[in-house]
Amino acid sequence: MVDKLFHQFPIYGYMKNQAIYEPTIEDEYTYDKIIEANAKYLQEQVEGENQAAQEKGEEPTDTQEESKDQPKEEQEETDRSQSQAVSGNEKSAPAVAEPQVEITREQLEDYDYLLGNFFIVDSTTAVDETRINAPGLLDMDMTLEKDPSVPQILIYHTHSQEGFADSREGVQEDTVVGVGDYLTELLQDQYGYGVIHDTGTYDVVDGVIDRNSAYDYSMAAVEQILAENPSVEVVIDLHRDGVAEDRRLVTEINGKPTAKFMFFNGLSYSALNGDVTYLPNPHIQENLAFSFQLNLQAARYYPGLSRNIYLSSLRYNLHLRPRAILLETGAQTNTVQEVKNAMEPFAQILDQVLQGAVD
Repeated sequence: MVDKLFHQFPIYGYMKNQAIYEPTIEDEYTYDKIIEANAKYLQEQVEGENQAAQEKGEEPTDTQEESKDQPKEEQEETDRSQSQAVSGNEKSAPAVAEPQVEITREQLEDYDYLLGNFFIVDSTTAVDETRINAPGLLDMDMTLEKDPSVPQILIYHTHSQEGFADSREGVQEDTVVGVGDYLTELLQDQYGYGVIHDTGTYDVVDGVIDRNSAYDYSMAAVEQILAENPSVEVVIDLHRDGVAEDRRLVTEINGKPTAKFMFFNGLSYSALNGDVTYLPNPHIQENLAFSFQLNLQAARYYPGLSRNIYLSSLRYNLHLRPRAILLETGAQTNTVQEVKNAMEPFAQILDQVLQGAVD
């Protein structure tokens, strides 16, 4: 019955049969919950309006999350001995990075080059040159004056239970929340920002993982934090991706095996139905500019570290601030240390963008 229902909607064909990107699932239990939660919804839609089911009148459920958590590119294998040789998170003053690759504005003004080298567009949405253009994205001011005396950056986790290949069960330090702790330390201690790290849990209901309403729960919590701390101008929803078990998102940065990361943007725009009016976001272009400037700095200073920005049709709470990002760091096949290592170059490029070092 569920299979018949799914076939009545375009997203089923996308998730089941699309040739380029394989759908990924974080675990079998989560996948089962997706099926259960959405079968009832699809039944109601079939009986009612029989409209496209890649979106619904609330923040995304796990079905929409699954379209997000897909491997997008080839992975680089790093020798495991390198991983074993690197231990601990010893903090030191950030080294002065030098650009490794020249990427000119002239190159970026070529729409085909820009789209092909910096973005991946999910089949549920669509873009054109009015939305994805280099001058518009580069000329938008993303700078922020440092003031450690007040909160300026908020880090939170819509999916706080996401872990890694060697995560110890029940140890928060080994989850994406532990990665957020390390990023908080870097931004505060090395770069001088005021940071709030929200470690709230939004993807567990009655003691079990349930992500059907995680974005709604996290949105309510973040809205309260922002209301209480209006000085916060940067909001980071820190996740880890889900990929096939035989793939690893890893490269080498400064002699360390380092997990690759990816920026994810929701456009509140459906390729099938146009604007997703029930998920308004007045900051779509600012969100895109922030992700793009970060991704461009990563491409220049740490080639191979950042994957292409993934564009999807929904919102993912990015409407909460102009400088809001959803960051997928590593995947379930990475080690905890590889993912924490990625926070070092990420913190550096974030500081560069906030200090106006992008041209």
